[in-house]
Amino acid sequence: MGRRRLYLRRFLRNRTAVAGVVIFLLLVLLSALGGLFTPYGYADTDFSALTQAPSAEHWFGTNQGGNDVYAAAVHGLQRSLVIAVTVSLLTAALAAVVGAGAAYVGGRVEKATLALIHFLLVVPSFLVLALVSHRLAGDWRVLILVLTVFGWMSTARVVWSVSTSLRERDYVRAAEYMGVRPLRIVLRHIIPNLGSLLIVNLTLGVVSTVLSETALSFLGFGVQTPDVSLGTMLADGAGTITSAPWLFAFPAGLTVLLTVSMTFVGDGLRDALDPTSTTGAAGARR
Repeated sequence: MGRRRLYLRRFLRNRTAVAGVVIFLLLVLLSALGGLFTPYGYADTDFSALTQAPSAEHWFGTNQGGNDVYAAAVHGLQRSLVIAVTVSLLTAALAAVVGAGAAYVGGRVEKATLALIHFLLVVPSFLVLALVSHRLAGDWRVLILVLTVFGWMSTARVVWSVSTSLRERDYVRAAEYMGVRPLRIVLRHIIPNLGSLLIVNLTLGVVSTVLSETALSFLGFGVQTPDVSLGTMLADGAGTITSAPWLFAFPAGLTVLLTVSMTFVGDGLRDALDPTSTTGAAGARR
């Protein structure tokens, strides 16, 4: 049995992980196609239905300004997904190059890189994120940039630790003797052997990014109006949770589904890619 087929078989045996994939794909479809099922846009107002409970016309109800909550939730989910997936991809790529590169080069470069990583790890990143994103008017593109800048260090530290053993492998030494350039060795011989680690961190990074973006937006430092994210919707609905609970319940439900589904997927990938794990087999027996 090939390695990829073995990994896929182990992953599919984990029913929780498969359920996570299904939920995540449904959320992606909702964010991409959900707007086709309503005549309202997320910024459209219906002044005849202010803070209206869910109905046949407004499936998720309306907010204080007459905006359709369903349309806003679809757009907010889309915005949160774009931010989370983009940041996770960028941080994983940056962590892989920096961590593996520092481990392979060694010497002063390695020491300087580790010093930078350790310094950034102790910086109160949440406060810096809040100040920078708020000062730049909460543009979601800027939010992606600052979340990436302060989100790669932990993964890079793990990548460096693993790469210190990979740099001593025979295939790396053989590439050096053949005159392969260091950058090519890092990209072609070290990083590909970190695939399982990076994939798991990528999926779990989506969860942490969603939580960070939601927290920043909830506190007013993330995505700003007239744009909408799940965090801004939670912030708007928090003050009316008793009088108009639908304003908080629907974005909260989407946030929970998104984070839980990616957590299930990340755990499933970790078990599938870990040769010592027996979770997949245990799930099959159950």
